[in-house]
Amino acid sequence: MKWFITNLLLCVVLVSARAASSDSLAAPRKWDKRVHLKYKGWERLKPTHAKWQYAGGMGVSSVGVGWDYGKRRQWETDFLIGYLPKKYASKFRLTFTVKQNYIPWSITFADRWVAEPFYCGLYITTIAGEEFWEKEPGRYPNSYYNFSTKIRPYIFVGQRFGVDVPHSLLRNVSFYYEISTCELYLVSKATNKSLSMKDILRISFGAKVYLFRD
Repeated sequence: MKWFITNLLLCVVLVSARAASSDSLAAPRKWDKRVHLKYKGWERLKPTHAKWQYAGGMGVSSVGVGWDYGKRRQWETDFLIGYLPKKYASKFRLTFTVKQNYIPWSITFADRWVAEPFYCGLYITTIAGEEFWEKEPGRYPNSYYNFSTKIRPYIFVGQRFGVDVPHSLLRNVSFYYEISTCELYLVSKATNKSLSMKDILRISFGAKVYLFRD
């Protein structure tokens, strides 16, 4: 728990520092080879990458596309669609997730290999189905269910490792893992000391593919 909170606090400090010094990313780094593609006009709507993720509170498996931006492509916004099999719900369900990532560092070594030793972010996921609600239905006593069963916000930290793909339309293929939790788990931990960290933390795995070369 201390490790998780420490990394989240580090993320907040890094984001604040970057915002306070907007030109800090302009200085070239020998180890950071990220360069923004500088799309113009309608090209900005073109996704820069595709992702697949297993677990993480957005279904058993999810796929989607995303966009990176910033002088060093340090920001990413993803949209993913996932599914929850019938054995985990009353019937097959779809999930929808909007995810924001902040990647402060990218280290290139041996010309082709890339490591992103720390990144963090947040995402909001929702599940399809009339039995899930955003606000507590009137049939329940006031504040009986004082949370939404349809929308769940998460925070996470992770690491990512990838390799450039020469002589291909792809720029890079990378694999990552993330450790996440949501507001409901944090409240449960705060009010129930018997819960362990494995009860409130979730680990997920995924792959990211850059779609176009510079």
